[in-house]
Amino acid sequence: MRQVVLDTETTGLDPTQGHRVIEIGCVEIDNRKLTGKHFHCYLNPDREIDAGALEVHGLSSHFLADKPRFHQIESEFLEFIDGSELVIHNAPFDIGFLDHELRATNTDAVEIASFCGVLDSLLLAREKHPGQRNSLDALCKRYGVDNTQRQLHGALLDAEILADVYLVMTSGQSSLLLAEDESTGSTRRAKAKKSPTERERISVIKAGSDELDAHRQRLNAIADSSEQGCLWLQLEGETQTE
Repeated sequence: MRQVVLDTETTGLDPTQGHRVIEIGCVEIDNRKLTGKHFHCYLNPDREIDAGALEVHGLSSHFLADKPRFHQIESEFLEFIDGSELVIHNAPFDIGFLDHELRATNTDAVEIASFCGVLDSLLLAREKHPGQRNSLDALCKRYGVDNTQRQLHGALLDAEILADVYLVMTSGQSSLLLAEDESTGSTRRAKAKKSPTERERISVIKAGSDELDAHRQRLNAIADSSEQGCLWLQLEGETQTE
């Protein structure tokens, strides 16, 4: 399945008030793998940028003055997203702006939905984490995705970050914190050692009832949080039915 993670930056909040798209960033995912292919462009909006928007993305009218207009990149952009499923955080905002840009050109293209499907990652996050903050920054913190380069919003950077978040969020294993000593940020590697030919007999210490109960609770928690369930419990069930 081909997906394209998309983000835009704009001159303001409402396209019906004449605001325009000034940056588009797209990252391709094919069968849940980042391909390295992307589409990115800055656009000249032929209008001033609201002060609030400028504080968010830092893209000035002076910087955008020599950039192409939307109609000049339209065919290349549509070719990149054609037939894919778009993954967008708060999709109505970006789709609303892009549809407005399409209708302003002289082509037959009038809406993004005629070229591809749309998945709103914000709605997906709200379903998985009801009642919690689900902004892109909040999801990065929740899923351990590095967003330290995100000093200002940027369409391509945000699309790359969202791609990482989306893949982790939909992996079904995101809440399993089984790595050893994650606070250190390092992985310890054990060195292989040869066993002596003569050694003392190893004593076997069986788990107590409290430990078995804790283990069972952990397996049930994994099954509840994973879309694929818990493999250990599945294998255990197969053994009991044989």
